[in-house]
Amino acid sequence: MASFSPDEYRHEGNAISLLNYHFVFIPKRRKKVLVDDIAARLQEIICDVCNENRWRIIAMEIMPDHVHLFINAKPTDNPAQIMNKIKGRASHHLRKEFPELLKLPTLWTPSYFVSTAGNISTESVKRYIEQQRD
Repeated sequence: MASFSPDEYRHEGNAISLLNYHFVFIPKRRKKVLVDDIAARLQEIICDVCNENRWRIIAMEIMPDHVHLFINAKPTDNPAQIMNKIKGRASHHLRKEFPELLKLPTLWTPSYFVSTAGNISTESVKRYIEQQRD
């Protein structure tokens, strides 16, 4: 991942922004399927989607039954679009590459949590995500 300051303003065309989103999303029935190779592949997919869309990953933690993703996005991308792209690509590839995931009716629940964080709380959210493994 490219290095940047999470408090760094983004200059896109005629807009200057600082839009940091904290997402949490879960597998269907909160099954603990995001482990080992599946978790590693999910991380690759999320990084690919973020790079393609020029979203900057500030922090990411993949737990067995949920994902924390903290990203900096462009002002033209809304949270619903971001989640649709990430969850859609991940579901397609993971279910194709890991047949055991086909036991679930869908990989992800349709819901997700999202909150915004400005430059004051950015470090707090980042620390919180990084401490999830402790």
